[in-house]
Amino acid sequence: MSVKRWCALLILLLLPQQIPAQGFAGLGTEAEGFAVPERGTQLEFPADHGAHPAYRIEWWYLTANMTGPDGTPYGLQWTLFRSALAPRDGDGWSAPQLWMGHAAVTSPHTHHVAERLARGGIGQAGVTADPFEAWIDDWQMAGPDFGQLRLTASGPDFAYDVELTAKGPIVRHGDEGFSVKSAAGQASYYYSQPFYDLAGTLSLPGGDVEVTGTAWLDRKWSSQPLAEDQSGWDWFSLSFQTGEKMMGFVLRGASDFTSGTWIGADGKASALPDDALKAEPLDWHEVAGRSVPVRWRVTVPERGLDATVTAINPDAWMDTSVPYWEGPVTIAGSHEGIGYLEMTGYGD
Repeated sequence: MSVKRWCALLILLLLPQQIPAQGFAGLGTEAEGFAVPERGTQLEFPADHGAHPAYRIEWWYLTANMTGPDGTPYGLQWTLFRSALAPRDGDGWSAPQLWMGHAAVTSPHTHHVAERLARGGIGQAGVTADPFEAWIDDWQMAGPDFGQLRLTASGPDFAYDVELTAKGPIVRHGDEGFSVKSAAGQASYYYSQPFYDLAGTLSLPGGDVEVTGTAWLDRKWSSQPLAEDQSGWDWFSLSFQTGEKMMGFVLRGASDFTSGTWIGADGKASALPDDALKAEPLDWHEVAGRSVPVRWRVTVPERGLDATVTAINPDAWMDTSVPYWEGPVTIAGSHEGIGYLEMTGYGD
């Protein structure tokens, strides 16, 4: 067995068993000695672009809406997850950090997915803040800073190489980056760079495709961001033709919890409190033996939003170690636009 395959097997054996029920790394379990987000903490850049090993879980999560020369819409995903077995960092095989990478390219009729698994401390995966670099094997998101990045990844039947240029400010969600996830007070630190312009190349079975578009990068870290009764979430990142944007999520549980951020065209962020956002499933689709909602009515009355959000490809299932649905969407109604939808916890 190769070293790489042994690392993958080891990580799958060590990842907490709550994964099927609550997504990555047992998000509803106790913090058990890990650091916990505190309201009033000031996020600091570029330092917070890097890893936070005192916290149990963390991710660098980029999605993009793109168009090819013939007008075909495409979606792109690049994600690096960090999960800690203990609240510390270290070198070599004793390092308690586990890493997982997901990459995908979605079109109206195809969905290409790849996954990488790595153990921290041996150079196979990691993140540095300044200059910024996030990598797992030969997948990379890197640049002199968060404003200018190059993104690469590949799988058995696809690859991409794109450049990202930020055209607006970083956005802090919740209370200056302290994002509450339940009525009980579980929270994460959470900020985004939702203003990237994108240009580059997709390498697909039919040949290379030059694409242009926009991208949205999410950053989160925490140790217990879900309550015990929460089984999954529906997360929307929506970009409207007006230049405004909205991030919103529904955490499903005994009583659903919602939160979001309305982002002006100038980058000014306004927090949406619990219940300001409503998301109602309209159509369901069978994929990978699960029934998932792929068309939604999303409303925020105080902002005049009443829109239908529809998946470009209903079969955008991430058949990875931690399975979920992730894909590009269109927006129609009171607001027009494009965006991304992520859904976890369906049929687990």
